[in-house]
Amino acid sequence: MSPFPTTPDPGARPVLVAGGISDSHTWNLVYLQLLLEEHGHRVVNLGPCVPEDLLIAEALAHRPVLIVVSSVNGHGYHDGMRTVTRLREHPALATVPAVIGGKLGIAGPSGAEEVAALRAAGYDAVFDDSAEGVAAFRRMLGELPQRALV
Repeated sequence: MSPFPTTPDPGARPVLVAGGISDSHTWNLVYLQLLLEEHGHRVVNLGPCVPEDLLIAEALAHRPVLIVVSSVNGHGYHDGMRTVTRLREHPALATVPAVIGGKLGIAGPSGAEEVAALRAAGYDAVFDDSAEGVAAFRRMLGELPQRALV
């Protein structure tokens, strides 16, 4: 990756970023937007407390290359299960890559069972809020097609 910032191609399909329906935090969403833009992606940041209907409508309208759901409040597992279930009900969104990450539970990091359940429900990847989770997310970004103007 170039050490110089890239300018996302305005015609590229965006990455859709959203906070969970019960999560009012914004700093995580700003960080994600900046990180994604640094990797050359156009971002549509829906902000915190995103209802499933809004996420679905925006995903249908923007046809994103990726949907990222982020949680800081510890309710990411429950919010995320409901969100991805609703998202995958729409045929046009059934194969759009979707990931979730952050603080997914109030009792500490999610275990293998929770991660497996989130993946079985429809997420392509699950990232916890550890340094390794962030590193894994960054590696995944490196695998996405980039459409940036340098």
